Amino acid sequence: MTLPVPPERMPRIPPEKMTEAQKKAAAELAAGPRGELRGPFIALLRSPGLMSTVQKVGEYIRFNCPLDRRVMEFATLIAARFWTQQYEWQAHREHAMKAGLSPATADAIAEGRRPAGMREDEEIVYELLTETLHNKSVSDATYVRAVAKFGEAGVVDLVGVTGYYLLL
Repeated sequence: MTLPVPPERMPRIPPEKMTEAQKKAAAELAAGPRGELRGPFIALLRSPGLMSTVQKVGEYIRFNCPLDRRVMEFATLIAARFWTQQYEWQAHREHAMKAGLSPATADAIAEGRRPAGMREDEEIVYELLTETLHNKSVSDATYVRAVAKFGEAGVVDLVGVTGYYLLL
């Protein structure tokens, strides 16, 4: 028995069917560094107030966070794989490669393995986020090591990545 294919759940909203709030939120997003409404923001546009707030969090994580881009993209790949965020994985794997992450490291994350040969900062990020995601807590040893490497603000930013990609 063949089941019917359901319609696309939250397709792009044609501009003529957007509310004024949706038009404003879409224009604001398009005017920023992303340049266009795409990916998860197409669905989030159903709640323009939430989308506007969420996209600012993502803009900070992607474009304004002071941590090294390679580290942030690695963190994004860990979160994207944990949450099975295929869209985010595809987009950020390319960003991670451009930022200098080893393809072997990304491949290991894709396969659910601990990467071999990680740099020290990558190993700390891996431990911090793996513990956060799997244990819902972080050991004292991992916390101390992460704060020593990235500072308290950096630890908050890294853990924030996991929450952001859960929301998306």
